[in-house]
Amino acid sequence: MDAIFNPADDAPECVRIKGVHKFFGAVHVLRGIDLSIRRGEVCVVIGPSGSGKSTLLRCINQLEGISAGRIYLNGELIGYREANGRLNSLPEAKIAVQRRSTGMVFQRFNLFPHKTAVENVMEGPLKVKKTPRAEAIRRASELLERVGLADRANYYPTQLSGGQQQRVAIARAMAMEPNILLFDEPTSALDPELVGEVLDVIRGLAKTGITMMVVTHEIGFAREVGNHLVFMDGGMILEEGPPAEVIAAPKNARTQSFLAKVL
Repeated sequence: MDAIFNPADDAPECVRIKGVHKFFGAVHVLRGIDLSIRRGEVCVVIGPSGSGKSTLLRCINQLEGISAGRIYLNGELIGYREANGRLNSLPEAKIAVQRRSTGMVFQRFNLFPHKTAVENVMEGPLKVKKTPRAEAIRRASELLERVGLADRANYYPTQLSGGQQQRVAIARAMAMEPNILLFDEPTSALDPELVGEVLDVIRGLAKTGITMMVVTHEIGFAREVGNHLVFMDGGMILEEGPPAEVIAAPKNARTQSFLAKVL
C-alpha cells in the first residue's frame, strides 16, 4: 500500500489564515483563527458540533466573508484588496475567479439532479474555464474512473447511492484542478455502510500530494490520513500537531475531554 504523502518541512504555504474572526450578527463564530497549511498537506479538523469548523471552510472558499483578519491562498490575499493598511472587498467577479482555486465537497452532495454523473463533473470546466467539450468529457471520464464510477458515468443522481453521489461530487471538485480540496464532513450524510467507499477515495487522494483540508468526525481516519490535525472548539483552535501525537496524548484539557468521548 502506498504511503500517505508527506510534504517537506520547507514546502511552501498553500493557505495562511491570520487572525480571522467571523460574526453572524452578535454571534462570534470564529475567534481569531491562525493556521498555516503547506502544499501537499492533509489538514484534518476535528471538534464538537458548533465549534466553527464548517464556517472556517466556507470562509476559505469565500462562501462566507470574514469579519476581521486575512486569508491568503498561495500568497494571494483572497476576498479583499489591501491599500494603505485598509481592506476593501473585491467585486464578486474577482471573488469568483479566486474561488476557482478551491474545490469544495459538501455534506450534502449538491449535484445537479437533471444532469448525469459525467455532465455534473464536466459542468465547471465547460462553463467556468471554457474547456472544449471533447476535452471536458475526456477529463470527466478520467476522474469518474479515478473515484471508481466509470460504469456510472451516464447515471443520474437519483440512480446512484449516497456514497456514489458523494464520489461524483469529489470528482466534480477535482475537475477544476484546485490548489486545495476542502471537505466539509463528507461522510456525515451517508448510511454507515457507505462511509468506507468515500473515505477510500479521500485516502487515495492523500497519497498523491493534493493539498486537502478535511473536517471530519472519523477520528481513526484522521489519524491515518492526516499529517496535520487541528482541534477546534468555541470558534478557536485549541490544539494542533501530528495526528497520531495529538490523538494519543492531547495536551489541552478540552481536547482530552473530547477525544475521551469519541474514541
